[in-house]
Amino acid sequence: MGTAASHFFAYVSRLRWIKRWGLMRNAIEENVATHSWEVATLAHALALIRNRHFGGQVSADRIAAAALYHDATEVITGDMPTPVKYHSRVMREAFGDIEHKAAGELLALLPDDLREDFAPYVRESGLPAAEKELIKAADRLSAWLKCQAEIRAGNQEFEPAASQIRRRLEQDALPEVDYFLRVFAPSYDQPLDNLLGEA
Repeated sequence: MGTAASHFFAYVSRLRWIKRWGLMRNAIEENVATHSWEVATLAHALALIRNRHFGGQVSADRIAAAALYHDATEVITGDMPTPVKYHSRVMREAFGDIEHKAAGELLALLPDDLREDFAPYVRESGLPAAEKELIKAADRLSAWLKCQAEIRAGNQEFEPAASQIRRRLEQDALPEVDYFLRVFAPSYDQPLDNLLGEA
């Protein structure tokens, strides 16, 4: 077939070495690969909840795949802490440009005939607004769950972030997020024996 070797997946696999929450003391280390997996499962769940309970018609499978790649550019840029990334309009625009260029560099690692297939996932630009909305909601939900885990571990440093993220989730007012918070989130506070029904 004659296709040249591609470094794309070897490069993306290095997301496991990119640590998140770099400006904060962490009781529980988190890397971008683990976060991306969690965002994908949460986004998939939110999509199914929307379709089942709130009249949605979104592609849960496409949303899950896009969520897996939603932070792929961080293998080039690193994880930019939110307070830095959103510090000012200038910072937001500059980082947006950097992310755009990083996405282009990642896509360039793929064989030519696959770039168009991967572009909507790496860039998220080709996704419908409703799908991008659910991925963003899952990203926030994942961040809130991380904050809760840190607080349970006795790390008060995450309390302000938890409050800010929860307020944002409430402002967004997505019914599928509210459903998840009511039905699934309380179990995250439980010890393993309780989850296994051995309370």
